Amino acid sequence: MHPYTTSTPEIAELRNLVARDLKDAAIPELSADRRFATAYNAVLQLLKMAIACAGYRVVTGVGHHQKTFEASKAALGKPGEQLADYFETCRRKRNFIDYDHAEVVTDTEADELLEQAQEFQVLVESWIETNHPAFKA
Repeated sequence: MHPYTTSTPEIAELRNLVARDLKDAAIPELSADRRFATAYNAVLQLLKMAIACAGYRVVTGVGHHQKTFEASKAALGKPGEQLADYFETCRRKRNFIDYDHAEVVTDTEADELLEQAQEFQVLVESWIETNHPAFKA
């Protein structure tokens, strides 16, 4: 992580990405893989929001998704730790989906990740409101 100063417009744009991805991940006509990958992206954007509000940025490059999950533990504290392992498992599955295989996850797994992403959105927004109210929604 590197020190970073975010802005209200940047956080607003990340919120727009999250809203788009959560909406798209709920489209039942999409494959389970695509819904899963899209819900995963919503989680990634939520993590970027929290890390940015905490005054940091994860530099893009090899392993930056994994580093983002690690950074979330530092930024969010206990709530970030509780979900980090689950989201790390999802990251590995998303890698298979995007780079190696089709039909990696089931509809149930896609639905579960979408539900977890929606709950995580509530957690992150509550954390922002409590710890960084200048960036609250």
